[in-house]
Amino acid sequence: MSGLLSVFFHLLLLFKLVAPVTFRHHRYDDLVRTLYKVHNECPYITRVYSIGRSVKGRHLYVLEFSDYPGIHEPLEPEVKYVGNMHGNEVLGRELLLQLAEFLCEEFRNANQRIVRLVEGTRVHIMPSMNPDGYEVAAAQGADISGYLVGRNNANGVDLNRNFPDLNTYVYYNEKHGGPNHHLPLPDNWKSQVEPETEAVIHWIRSFNFVLSANLHGGAVVANYPYDKSLEHRVRGVRRTANTPTPDDKLFQKLAKVYSYAHGWMHQGWNCGDYFPDGITNGASWYSLSKGMQDFNYLHTNCFEITLELSCDKFPRQEELQREWLGNREALIQFLEQVHQGIKGMVLDENYNNLAEAVISVSGINHDVTSGDHGDYFRLLLPGTYTVTATAPGFDPETVTVTVGPGEPKLVNFHLKRSIPQATPTRRVPNPGHGRRVLPKKVQPRAREEDEETKRPQRVPA
Repeated sequence: MSGLLSVFFHLLLLFKLVAPVTFRHHRYDDLVRTLYKVHNECPYITRVYSIGRSVKGRHLYVLEFSDYPGIHEPLEPEVKYVGNMHGNEVLGRELLLQLAEFLCEEFRNANQRIVRLVEGTRVHIMPSMNPDGYEVAAAQGADISGYLVGRNNANGVDLNRNFPDLNTYVYYNEKHGGPNHHLPLPDNWKSQVEPETEAVIHWIRSFNFVLSANLHGGAVVANYPYDKSLEHRVRGVRRTANTPTPDDKLFQKLAKVYSYAHGWMHQGWNCGDYFPDGITNGASWYSLSKGMQDFNYLHTNCFEITLELSCDKFPRQEELQREWLGNREALIQFLEQVHQGIKGMVLDENYNNLAEAVISVSGINHDVTSGDHGDYFRLLLPGTYTVTATAPGFDPETVTVTVGPGEPKLVNFHLKRSIPQATPTRRVPNPGHGRRVLPKKVQPRAREEDEETKRPQRVPA
């Protein structure tokens, strides 16, 4: 009898491990429990952390997947998903919780695709950037009469119109010259943003994110930068005009990867709208100022797109399983896109890491920088490129590299310190007969730290 009981409990445990997850909406407490449940089931590849709190004090939780949680491994790229920025757009929140459970379960089942992803990528999942707004929307349920109920945070602010506007500066710089990346923040930026926005800004400045997606609802389309039109307003009227980034072809490819891996996004006709290939430039759809995806591109190394995933902002619970099946492959494929282009280390002659070295690609007017560990990542389409690494006090190094469609090409740079050049001696006319002509005092070349101050600097975190 005891043997039969043992077999019964073994089968019960096995069923529990493979039983499908219940598809339901998660309030804040349920969300927290789910994140820690995943962590407890996969403690060696996950970490739960908070980047800050909402207006009402709710944590902005992130679940990290990595073979070394909490540690940046040089040459291993960082990628993130952010959901529920608008509190009433809830599908992204549920999809990211489902994704977290899926990654954990498939890793435990030795799914080699997921094992490679976790061991070669550091994935950060934030299910909800606006937990206060979600609670307002959820209290009304799926049958919300007010379409925008819960959209904003507890202070009534739209978080996707709350980031510092860097587009104005880059559009000016494109015409008149100036930095094309890592644009500095205004001195008073903290007084202009909400607690949730400030927390996210500190977060994306603390990690060298390479790729990101922001999950929304209300349409079905993959939207890529720029979101703000070059001519945002003309005589008070918002202008919609295609406003591409210097990486437009790459962004289109990233958007198409998600669209064509999605169950129906690529078909184009959704929610009464038509988007060819299921993608759109943000500004050609409608111009949006102070958005998060443009901010990522202009202030950090991160390439972010916005995914509109459902016609219904708050889909019914019985629709969640279909939505998961329609998005699961796309969510995985998009994460895998971080492994393309070139990556490498920037070192000096003594093999010391050089942080904040600038990596420039000829013909693409947008640079990236190396991280604190000296590693850099530059997403590129297949092709042949001329790439230059520069750092203050060092001679630049330029290489030609051919990028294929597969794994990123490893391109390391070893920069040599610049040799100070003495100012030539200048002789002055002899004012008097027989007097010795004294050479002008040689001026030493400016020190490295003086050179550092001459180039635009990132505002420290």
